[in-house]
Amino acid sequence: MIDLKDVSYSYEGINALNNINLHIEKGEAVALMGANGTGKSTLLKLMNGLLSPDQGVYRFDQEEITPKKLKNTKFSKAFHQKIGFVFQNSDTQLFCADVYDEIAFGPRQMGMNEDDVEKRVNDCLDLLGIQNFKHRQPYHLSGGEKRKVAIACVLALNPEVLVLDEPMNGLDPRTQRWLVNFLNTLNRSGKTLIISTHNLDLVQELSKRAILFDENHSIAADLPSENLFQEIDLLKKINLVDENYQHY
Repeated sequence: MIDLKDVSYSYEGINALNNINLHIEKGEAVALMGANGTGKSTLLKLMNGLLSPDQGVYRFDQEEITPKKLKNTKFSKAFHQKIGFVFQNSDTQLFCADVYDEIAFGPRQMGMNEDDVEKRVNDCLDLLGIQNFKHRQPYHLSGGEKRKVAIACVLALNPEVLVLDEPMNGLDPRTQRWLVNFLNTLNRSGKTLIISTHNLDLVQELSKRAILFDENHSIAADLPSENLFQEIDLLKKINLVDENYQHY
């Protein structure tokens, strides 16, 4: 589903990704982990076509993704229907007058007729249990409520791949638990999940595979999530835990 070969990227000469080689199969649940500034968010943006590699090749569903192809409206629409991105800060994603229009925005951009748009919106409102938000203004919602709306906006296009950047940030424990269960349900239904997270306590529930980034903006390890706590020295080395950390 996703294949990156020798991918590097820099912001104005500052290295952000260094020689990334990564293959993700359809239906996997993968966690990207590493200290702040190691390149996780940059990689997620690249996977979603918001950035293009300086070097290397990114293929999605066996098709190379390039700036030239993404300028083609038909290709771009097809690509963005297959992969959806939930940003770390929900406020970045929400800009319409009410929740209904937020969720309807994507399907409308894809040219769906209004009857189909309404069905998509109501299905997503029901799925996330937010029908009562339908006519509310997004900026009046709590952080957890905004996160649900942002996820609904992405799911309205029924993507095959769902990419989430630090989805647990700012959520209370109850909403975190709801989101873990919801994402697991999506994965069991066949969705591919790629999740950037610092949350060691939840990563084994969120994913089957962990990709660890180091401060050289490279992949330091690729291992089953259930084996993470057998690699405490590695977690310390890449600054995911401090020197005194012990797992019980």
